[in-house]
Amino acid sequence: METIIVTSNERGQMNLGWLQARYSFSFSNYYEPAKLQFGMLRVLNDDIIAPAMGFGTHPHDNMEIISIPLSGVLSHKDSMGNGDTIMVGEVQVMSAGSGLEHSEKNASTKDSVNLLQIWILPDKKNITPVYNQKNFNWNDIKNKWIYLVSNHIEAALNINQNAQIFIANIDKGVSLSVNQVNIEMGYFAFVINGAVNIAEQSLELRDSMKIRQADTIEILGESDLNTILIIEVPLH
Repeated sequence: METIIVTSNERGQMNLGWLQARYSFSFSNYYEPAKLQFGMLRVLNDDIIAPAMGFGTHPHDNMEIISIPLSGVLSHKDSMGNGDTIMVGEVQVMSAGSGLEHSEKNASTKDSVNLLQIWILPDKKNITPVYNQKNFNWNDIKNKWIYLVSNHIEAALNINQNAQIFIANIDKGVSLSVNQVNIEMGYFAFVINGAVNIAEQSLELRDSMKIRQADTIEILGESDLNTILIIEVPLH
């Protein structure tokens, strides 16, 4: 197994007042040649948006865009006619394909919203744009994986790439395995809450680990509440 840890404070950062963002990969004004992408994973942004603020209408194309609120409520509108709110426990997927425009704003005038924004490069270009969102049972991830995004698991949201995103809450002292590890894929582990141990290495809050050439991946919970997100992507 080959692993690289990126600690939370090694991420890029942006503070625009209304937006506080931490970047796992080069993005916007943050450029780091060693952090352009991980396989087909291009972006993982950890955004905090101030009340009643957000990203105005802007375009995208040929990118799989996944939004996962961690706190607060996000408001969405797009050029396909979709308009909705996305809450904690829900996941939003946009296959931008041949092109779309959208806005994402904090739906609250009182509370900030914290979300993860993930971009994955597609395996087909210029498809018809697609929007989906789904409510997952966040109470059902205790010591087991829930697949949020997958191109072959029916209960998950589909994307235009052979990639998967899954999440679990792991109790202290409990070890959880990633099943059916594909040696040709890369695994990006991101600690949302708590602390975990992977391959005898400790990861704390918002730390991440890039994993290649893995036969098995065992994740041990080290604090009382440990939430871990895994992004499985083709490396080439």
